[in-house]
Amino acid sequence: MKPARRKPAALRKPDRFPEENVAVGWDARHLLSHTEFDEYRFVNCDFSGADFSRLRFSECLFEHCNLATVRLAGTALQNVAFADCKLLGLQFTACRDMLFGVHFDQCQLRYASFAGRTLPGTRFVGCGLEETDFADADLTGAVFQDCTLAGAVFQNTRLAGADFTTASGFIIDPETNPLQGAKFTLQGLVGVVAKFGLVIE
Repeated sequence: MKPARRKPAALRKPDRFPEENVAVGWDARHLLSHTEFDEYRFVNCDFSGADFSRLRFSECLFEHCNLATVRLAGTALQNVAFADCKLLGLQFTACRDMLFGVHFDQCQLRYASFAGRTLPGTRFVGCGLEETDFADADLTGAVFQDCTLAGAVFQNTRLAGADFTTASGFIIDPETNPLQGAKFTLQGLVGVVAKFGLVIE
């Protein structure tokens, strides 16, 4: 008999950073002398288009940063939080699996990809997730608080227990996405039954 699977414990957002690890106004050139960043806080940095390949970030926070189209091949994001950041087009799919854990608050994630990623319990708060790819991802227990999801791709996505009560714009096919225990408002259910052509009044 298999033991019951425990609900994954939610990661605590990193909030303690040594004073010498607070990086303000950095750009890609500042990353050249490091391969690992532990307990760093990045503020108002412009890393757009930078190559983060094979870098490791652990217990880090990015605030008000531009990371649009950053390359993430083999990048380790281990309990990393993003607040009010531009993350347009990021391929989180390319990140290392080991200890992968992320948090998003008020971020622009349009065209990002989490395809195939394991993200149980991940919180997306106030994020723009238009056209974001969640195909084959594990989002068990994830929270999409006040997020816009127009055009987001859910295909074979594990969504058991996920919370969509304050999300908008999503269309999710219940026949191809496990939804047991997922939370929706009555209005939000329109996006779940859209394929059946039902009229909800």
